[in-house]
Amino acid sequence: MNKHNRETGSVNPLLIASILLGLVAAGFAGAFFWAYGNYIDQRDNTTEKIDVAVTEAKKAQSVEDEKTYLEKAKQPYSQLVSPDDLGRVTISYPKTWSVYVAKSSSTDYEAYLNPVAVPAISSTQPFGARMVITGNSYDSVVNNYSSLVKKGDLKSSPVTVNNFNGIRLDGKFSATRSGSVVIFKVRDKTLTLATDIDSLKGDFNDVIVNSLNFNP
Repeated sequence: MNKHNRETGSVNPLLIASILLGLVAAGFAGAFFWAYGNYIDQRDNTTEKIDVAVTEAKKAQSVEDEKTYLEKAKQPYSQLVSPDDLGRVTISYPKTWSVYVAKSSSTDYEAYLNPVAVPAISSTQPFGARMVITGNSYDSVVNNYSSLVKKGDLKSSPVTVNNFNGIRLDGKFSATRSGSVVIFKVRDKTLTLATDIDSLKGDFNDVIVNSLNFNP
């Protein structure tokens, strides 16, 4: 009787082995179905994924090629030269831009530059660049922007281009105009170069401003 009780309370090693074997088998089965599913996905979708990747790569390359073409199309640069009486101010600009000289005299000069075509002149119309020479003093022209600098709309900083010293202003000039302005003293006159289009700052800085030259 006591022997029978001991046998009913013991754990069957075969049962434990069977359970463990079942768990291992289930694990292998899960891994197999995951791997098989992954294989099916790769087999069925590899071509589609490759096509998508190739299309995206071609699109990115097309954008880069267009940028390269547009940059090359700007060269060789054209030149804009003011009258000798106004210091013979010279700047370069992309040949894909147009120029309209609105005023040219012995005391004043006003030119507008813009990609492709120059739009009608107005106080609210943005331009790729403007070149203005005026008889107003350098200090008075700079002081015209002092309130906007104090307000924080404009950031003022000294600038030197080809050994010519001046002032640079960047930020918001009005409700409809933002961009950059550089101001230089040319003899008894004042030169202002400006851009009203942030996306053209590269051309303004690298081509127009950096090419500046005049007779001091």
